[in-house]
Amino acid sequence: MRSAWSIFLAAQLGGAAVAAAAGAETIVLVGGNVVDVRTGRVTPNATVVLRDGKIASVGTGAGPAGARTVDLKGKYVLPGLIDCHTHLATLAAARLALESGVTTVRSAGVSNYADVGLRELVRKGAVAGPDVVATGYHVRPRLAEEAFLSDPSLSNLMAGVEGPAALRQVVRTVLSHGVDFIKVLATERAGTADTDPRKQTYTEAELRAVVEEAAAKGVPVLAHAHGDEGARAAVKAGVRSIEHGTYLSDETLALMKEKGTYYVPTYATVIDLVEPGGDYDVPALRNRGRHMLPRLRSTVQRAHRQGVRIATGADTGYGPASLTRISHEVAAFVEMGFTPLEALQSATTVAAELLRVERTTGALDPGLDADLIVVEGNPLADPVVLQDVLLVVSNGHVALDRLNFAKQP
Repeated sequence: MRSAWSIFLAAQLGGAAVAAAAGAETIVLVGGNVVDVRTGRVTPNATVVLRDGKIASVGTGAGPAGARTVDLKGKYVLPGLIDCHTHLATLAAARLALESGVTTVRSAGVSNYADVGLRELVRKGAVAGPDVVATGYHVRPRLAEEAFLSDPSLSNLMAGVEGPAALRQVVRTVLSHGVDFIKVLATERAGTADTDPRKQTYTEAELRAVVEEAAAKGVPVLAHAHGDEGARAAVKAGVRSIEHGTYLSDETLALMKEKGTYYVPTYATVIDLVEPGGDYDVPALRNRGRHMLPRLRSTVQRAHRQGVRIATGADTGYGPASLTRISHEVAAFVEMGFTPLEALQSATTVAAELLRVERTTGALDPGLDADLIVVEGNPLADPVVLQDVLLVVSNGHVALDRLNFAKQP
């Protein structure tokens, strides 16, 4: 008899949960066109063998006998997409992320360390991805109320988090939960009507205290920063990535290029601010988005021209109302002047390097995790095909299969 837990997982993640519990099978994908996201080369009529949750081989020969074989009939195979900025915190949201082709996410702040829990469920094989790079609570002048419920030891900071000592205390507490990244607010938010996203929240010295405390445990820092002054302070302090970056100057972009700081613009989310529905549907934010969007577009284009490493982030929790997807971000990058290969790399190889997971995912190389998607056409010719994912494999488990819609006799 199935346990209540297995029934719940099956309801939330469909067959993926059952497959994950049983272990990854050997799968052979035949007849597909394999996209090499490093070079842009496409190998036609390829054979991809997935074994024990890993990519065993990519070639043109026959696969092993007795394995589950899937004929792709000329469709295109590429690595699973990576979302470097998400607020995914539930099993249902994980399912929506997978269905959109995302097989790895970096959390950018959730309550109750739900991202740590989801990361461990995926690692244990209880659910079939996406793999999670966790941050827990993000460090900000006013911590989320739930942070004090999780860690009453922070009660001395309920009035506010200011100064290096207080920031170090919060970072140590968040690190104690086993997170992979620390997130800090270097400027105010854009998604709340009563804050100005250009306003700097912490000084360079305060941000350096965050970076140093995290670095002592080998953990990097991502900085939410729309305004230029806060972003520049964060870059000087040594953060690994700037998130959003709407108002970045050429000076700050040059500094990012010099220091190797990554940029996650979350461009599709500002489109969400402007358009009705989605995660944001507030008139005041819609007006704000109208003047932010062209500024952010300019920043992304200037960053691209300067050679700043740019990665994709949807900045959504993949909730029921969410409209933003990584595939939209890739298409937007192409519209802004990226080559299709550069845009695809932002969602695969560059994103993997940012998250320090390039040795496990981000490409279709033998030995890497079996994280891949299948789409109808060539994404290097038309990136819009990424918006209609037909097959998702995460850690060797088939999480979504929409290849055959024919009614069976």
